[in-house]
Amino acid sequence: MKQVSSTEVGISDKSQAVIERGILGYVKRFFKTAYTVILLWVDSERTEHLGNSTKFNFPRVIPFIAVHLMCLGVIWVGWSPFAVIFAIVFYLVRMFAITGIYHRYFAHRTYKLNRFWQFMFALFAATCAQRGALWWAAHHRHHHRYSDTEKDIHSPVHGGFWWSHMGWFTSDVSFRTPYQYIKDFAKYPELRFLNRFDILVPTLTGVAVFYIGKFMSWQFPALGVTGPQLLIWGFFISTIILFHATVSINSLTHIWGRKRFETKDESRNNWFLSIFTLGEGWHNNHHYYPATARQGFYWWEFDITYYVLKALSWVGIVRDLRPVPEAVYVEAKIIKDKKKQQRLKKKHPKSVIPVVPALTPASRKN
Repeated sequence: MKQVSSTEVGISDKSQAVIERGILGYVKRFFKTAYTVILLWVDSERTEHLGNSTKFNFPRVIPFIAVHLMCLGVIWVGWSPFAVIFAIVFYLVRMFAITGIYHRYFAHRTYKLNRFWQFMFALFAATCAQRGALWWAAHHRHHHRYSDTEKDIHSPVHGGFWWSHMGWFTSDVSFRTPYQYIKDFAKYPELRFLNRFDILVPTLTGVAVFYIGKFMSWQFPALGVTGPQLLIWGFFISTIILFHATVSINSLTHIWGRKRFETKDESRNNWFLSIFTLGEGWHNNHHYYPATARQGFYWWEFDITYYVLKALSWVGIVRDLRPVPEAVYVEAKIIKDKKKQQRLKKKHPKSVIPVVPALTPASRKN
């Protein structure tokens, strides 16, 4: 068969070259953009392109979206009791990593660790895929300084529910680590490494979970678990539930619950969320006195995180757990009595009720 040249069909060599250069240009630009975006995922310190926009930054949050979408894989991999139990246990131990390590240690320094355990705790908490300890703690300290004001980066009072729950996490304004709030820990190079390459540990965790599933399938086939199945349940589903439970403290406990103490923000105690967050739901307690390792101030206020920290102190890993000062309990009792008197006054307006002494503010630290 006779071949038809580009000249015979009316396309000159020059036009052909232009077309080829155009296609090649598109391909080059695509790979250059992809390479740049991947570098942004790998190295969180590449922030020169960021502004202070509150708009959705799609390239930076593709991994965040992907983790959500991967949960749909359950349709194909099915489930097994082992995979579901693994997901629940992995959720619980990593929830402690967020509440007990990122929050109560790195953000508030409510207990002490030596440098070895400090690094090991930070490494363990990095499996949660909530970025590095320095980023997490720095933003949380900023939140406490400006809680529910216009400067608060994730206040539902000013930004609404969805902004405080997810929006702040996906915009330019939050991607940088505000090191000025975390100078005490930023001096450790090992913590800066984990913070800079914050995608590394979660990725390795996902790979490890996959191979645990493969191993269990090989050694214990009766369990019915596979590598892909354990990856979906044990890593992706567990991680997404962990994320939304964590950020529900930002969004829901500044909207729903009870205020025991009068604070300058809308923080509230929410017993229901305390169950799923291992004690973080006692948020009004926490905002009133954030310098204690204990957020459930009373025995009936469920605070698993504190119980675990207490156990770790018995074996010498954790030191100098900061207690709730007696002055805080005194104030809580005065407030309780005053509220009781107010209820009685409404019920019996003509009765003579003793006046409660004025509150004595306890010293507070952020």
